[in-house]
Amino acid sequence: MRLIVGLGNPGARYKDTVHNAGFRVCDRFAERHRLGNPVTRFQGLFWRGRACNEDVGVLKPQTYMNESGRSLSEALRYLPAESEDVIVVYDEMDIPEGRLRIRKQGGHGGHNGVRDLIRHLDSNNFVRLRLGIGHPGHPDDVTDYVLHVPPAGQRSAILDAVSRAVALIEPMINGDHAA
Repeated sequence: MRLIVGLGNPGARYKDTVHNAGFRVCDRFAERHRLGNPVTRFQGLFWRGRACNEDVGVLKPQTYMNESGRSLSEALRYLPAESEDVIVVYDEMDIPEGRLRIRKQGGHGGHNGVRDLIRHLDSNNFVRLRLGIGHPGHPDDVTDYVLHVPPAGQRSAILDAVSRAVALIEPMINGDHAA
C-alpha cells in the first residue's frame, strides 16, 4: 500500500493558508481518484481506495503541523505500509513559489512537521514532495508568512502547483520517484 500524507493545520482558521498546501494536494488527489469522503482515523482524516492500480491511503493529520508524526506513526501501526511506502507532501519556503521538488529521503530541512515525522517514525526513509511557497525574506516573518492567506497571484501559483503535485504522485505510487 502507498500512503500519501499531506501536512497542514486543521480548522477553518488555517484552511486557505500557504502552510496547508499538503492538505490541498490530498483533497485534490482524493477527489480526482473518487476516493469518497474521508473517515476520522489515525488522529486525522483518512481515505482508502484504489488509484493507479494500487491500494492507496490518503492521510491529513489533524494534530497540527508540528505534531504530524503522532498521526502518521499511528497509521503505520495499523496499515500494511512501511515508512518507505509513504509520500509526504508539504509546503517549503526555500523553494520558489509554485515549484515542486522530490526527495527520496533526507533530513527535515528546518520544517517542523517533517522533523516530527522523523522523530516519531525513527526514520527519514520516506519520499518528500515539496511544494514551493517562497520565503518572506526575514526569519522573524516566517510564522506570519506560512499562516497567511496568499493574495491572488501567489494563490494561483500555489493552486497550479497543487494540480501538478497530484499528477506527480500518480507515477510515484508505482515506484517512480524521479517523476
